[in-house]
Amino acid sequence: MAAEKKLSWAKADIENICGFNSKKFTRVNIVFTFILGLLLTAAVYFILYLFRGKGIQMVDMFFHGGEERRSAIPYYTVFLFCFSIAIIFIKNQKLKVQQKALSVNILPEDSNFSLTPATAKEILNNMYLKVDIPAKFILFDRVERAISNLKNLGSVSAVAECLKNQADNDDSCLSSSYTVLKGFIWAIPVLGFIGTVLGLADAVGGFGKVVAQGAGIEELKTSLGGVTGGLAVAFETTLIALVLALVIQLYMTFTLNKEEIFLDNCADYCHRNIISKMRTMNLQGEE
Repeated sequence: MAAEKKLSWAKADIENICGFNSKKFTRVNIVFTFILGLLLTAAVYFILYLFRGKGIQMVDMFFHGGEERRSAIPYYTVFLFCFSIAIIFIKNQKLKVQQKALSVNILPEDSNFSLTPATAKEILNNMYLKVDIPAKFILFDRVERAISNLKNLGSVSAVAECLKNQADNDDSCLSSSYTVLKGFIWAIPVLGFIGTVLGLADAVGGFGKVVAQGAGIEELKTSLGGVTGGLAVAFETTLIALVLALVIQLYMTFTLNKEEIFLDNCADYCHRNIISKMRTMNLQGEE
């Protein structure tokens, strides 16, 4: 019976566990997060529905219709918000799995160990013994690529350049994984503005009809009161959108910062466990 791996991607990755095709590193499966977004939206509106119609404006403005003839735009806004939250949450879960790799020591216990083309296989064997699928981890993917090409690279500078190129690729992958989120952060306020414009058009249009009918002063005052009330309702959609977009932006920034710190830690790990061992080898060779 094979020994259990110290770090198992198959048992830790949330997308894989839930039966979805797991994306590379901290990228997310859009179908999976879309479903989570729908479920979260349903949960949010279930909670809001419990307080609907009790005179709480901050709750009622999430629903369309009513005397105020509210727009249905908040439904779409809340869904995009929940979709975004699901994406960031899954990214955080996948990042936690990636961070576990930093605690796995793949070097031999010998303190005098030096990395050479002859001893490189020892590191790879240690890695395969402790990790089920090294290529699924950002850190071990870097290490495996560099060490596997050690015979061809030959020098410290060449290996360092290989690791740097891989680090740059990982940075690009990290940046592109936030493209959808950035699009949602842009789209949510736009939805809010659309809802506001629709509300303004409805309120002003109603007032225009009253004026066109040659209404008297009292009727104009009454109609104007309706316009101002309609304007207040119209701006509710923008309020909802801006608040939700702010929450997503802060959550995304926090997560992005954690990912950037993790990539820096990966670079430090590779320097301490790969590059520094090759330097030791070179110094001993010169002696």
